[in-house]
Amino acid sequence: MNECRCEVPRKAWELPFLAKAREIAGLRRVMRLHLTRWGLPDLVDAAQLCVTELVANVVRHVGPETPTTLAVSMNGTNLRIEVQDPDTRALPILMSARDDDEAGRGMALVDATADRWGVVLSPDSKVTWCELATGLTSSDGHAGGPRVACAEALLCLYGVAKLPQIEVASRLSLAIAEEAAIDVIADLLHWLRAHGCDPDEALDRAQTHFEAEVA
Repeated sequence: MNECRCEVPRKAWELPFLAKAREIAGLRRVMRLHLTRWGLPDLVDAAQLCVTELVANVVRHVGPETPTTLAVSMNGTNLRIEVQDPDTRALPILMSARDDDEAGRGMALVDATADRWGVVLSPDSKVTWCELATGLTSSDGHAGGPRVACAEALLCLYGVAKLPQIEVASRLSLAIAEEAAIDVIADLLHWLRAHGCDPDEALDRAQTHFEAEVA
């Protein structure tokens, strides 16, 4: 497999909040936004579930209005989700919940969804964390399969043609690659028009193919 030459920046971030049930919907939206920007849309559902259960665990077992922090980062090629709260006594426990139980499912769901999870204790706080495998080859690599790999190879060559100072083996920034992608699309539209084809129809067909494959 070729090395990814277009970096996808995934800078660690954290968000302090007061643990309340009504905050969870907002945290889920934040997770979706960040993971989409990180090029990891396939992890959104799993990550949202983990955040929901970890925060609900704080609300239920530590108490509403507890100062809490959500932190998200890359640990190698794994997505790491951390929820920090100030209670070092109320530790999350993996319980076997029955189908008709209304409580006790939180950590069981996290355990079933995440690749691993745990708790880190410090003198005045604890962090409950979990990690999800991304399938990436590096922390700033990309996902997407053969189509994305082919497109990246094309963009690298195109970027070198447009910017001769960039070596073929160099890693491209996302900003440069994005500009190269826009230029490729524009040049292909010119090529279609020069050969008597309808650029708008080609764009519509490409969009249809893309949406069908993503779905």
